[in-house]
Amino acid sequence: MERISGKLFKDMLASGMNNLTNHSAEVDSLNVFPVPDGDTGTNMSLTFSSGVNDAIKVEEDHVGKVAKVLSRGLLMGARGNSGVITSQIFRGFFQSVEHLEDMDALQLAQALVNGSRVAYRAVMRPVEGTILTVVREAADYTYAYTVTEEITDCIKVMEKMVLEANESLLRTPELLPVLAEVGVVDSGGKGLCIILEGFLSAMKGEVIAPSNDASSYDSAQTKIEGGEEEFGFCTEFILHLTPTGIKHFSEEDFKNELATIGNSIVCVQDDDLVKVHVHTLEPQTAIKMGKRRGRFMKLKIENMQEQHDNILEKEQEEEVVAEHKKYAIITVAPGKGIDAMFKELRADIVVGGGQTMNPSTEDFVSAIGKVNADHIIILPNNSNIVLAANQACQVCEDKDIHVLPTKTIPQGLSACIMFNPEVDIEDNLAEMQEAIDHVKSGEVTYAIKDTTYEGLEIKKDEYMGIFGKAIVVSDPDMMASTKALLDKMLDEDSELVTLIYGDTATLEQAEEIAEYIEDTSDAEVEIHEGNQPVYSFIIGVE
Repeated sequence: MERISGKLFKDMLASGMNNLTNHSAEVDSLNVFPVPDGDTGTNMSLTFSSGVNDAIKVEEDHVGKVAKVLSRGLLMGARGNSGVITSQIFRGFFQSVEHLEDMDALQLAQALVNGSRVAYRAVMRPVEGTILTVVREAADYTYAYTVTEEITDCIKVMEKMVLEANESLLRTPELLPVLAEVGVVDSGGKGLCIILEGFLSAMKGEVIAPSNDASSYDSAQTKIEGGEEEFGFCTEFILHLTPTGIKHFSEEDFKNELATIGNSIVCVQDDDLVKVHVHTLEPQTAIKMGKRRGRFMKLKIENMQEQHDNILEKEQEEEVVAEHKKYAIITVAPGKGIDAMFKELRADIVVGGGQTMNPSTEDFVSAIGKVNADHIIILPNNSNIVLAANQACQVCEDKDIHVLPTKTIPQGLSACIMFNPEVDIEDNLAEMQEAIDHVKSGEVTYAIKDTTYEGLEIKKDEYMGIFGKAIVVSDPDMMASTKALLDKMLDEDSELVTLIYGDTATLEQAEEIAEYIEDTSDAEVEIHEGNQPVYSFIIGVE
């Protein structure tokens, strides 16, 4: 095979996407920490799907044009560190093939190399032994092979890429000791290998199809059955299409997309305007589908079953133009209680997620679009969200946005407490950063597998105490684990403990922990109901 056409490229993308979706649970299981928020596979799959689903709809069989749509979709859909890095790999790939109708073997190898280079530049402190290492080593070896051997067969190039990627993946534990200790390879690197294997399969004439049980993370309600007037929300809107939207909009394709979430569908296009009507249990999803294609001129959602009033209120609120102000704070929270805590501390928008489902770049871009401020401060509150937040800043480069790299909920709360709307941005950032640096963060959750971490034996279903980035205790009893964690966190300088209990703990248990803190230290205790999943307790010590 001397050339890859636009049609074949789309088949490769679909095959890679399906292969990753089919193996997302396997990739999730490779996360080093045995906590139930291991989500690399899910994040990568959602990221890749967001780009591929748009790319394969491109009508022209032009590699560069398909790659352009892919790159944009990946950029906006990127979730988690591995998802963001994946988006950057294919951004670099696009830059290399932008003007190509089809590509030969050398151009394929060059595009892979450029993808690795762009991905490295996107990360401030690249860590070896990760997806970055896998793509760099595989691309460099493949390019050298293509040039020195004068390879003209595209299949041979991809075979070499797959071989070298898997070889590099096996070496990741040599570069990251924590991988060696736990006995796994890098999860992001594994995800990339799976995508490349899907590419190769398509090039050989076998496009990998989605497996029947591969969509465990999808909504349980993907197709609505029953009488159209008996349930859900009557959702209507008029869209003003963007110039790109006008060019690529298809009434039939949009109807088919809406059919995955509802019925009673009407979609009528008149030049740059589209009138839409759908009955659905997921109006927020319908809204997102519309947002990808244009700007809302009119939006109406009527509750047909007197349920989910909060959704209706949320969507209506989105249409209100925000009042201009000097500052706006955007933050991330995994539970209703923590959401309320941030809003009490003057956060303007709280993006959902942060544990089992990381927000995408598009989620941040959407949040940025809802505020009207001279300066916007973003608090990710999770190390796996920082890159997506930074990427959103690049997308919204016309606005003054600052990402404070908060990696825990206590850090985010402390930063909000120190925020002062009366001082200038530099002073605010300095004060908030100082607060971040002085707070200790702890979490209690359960282990999803047996493992060893820095000599600590951890058994499945035991409760782990995590201090900063390290697992410091594991115990079958949640309360015992929490108290042991506090023993590690508290010292003579501790003045205030913020204790946030989740949906797997009770107020009575939180009060027992508070008594323990008061009995063993001089620190004061504040108890909050966080409603967060996964983590029984989130603890901040100042």
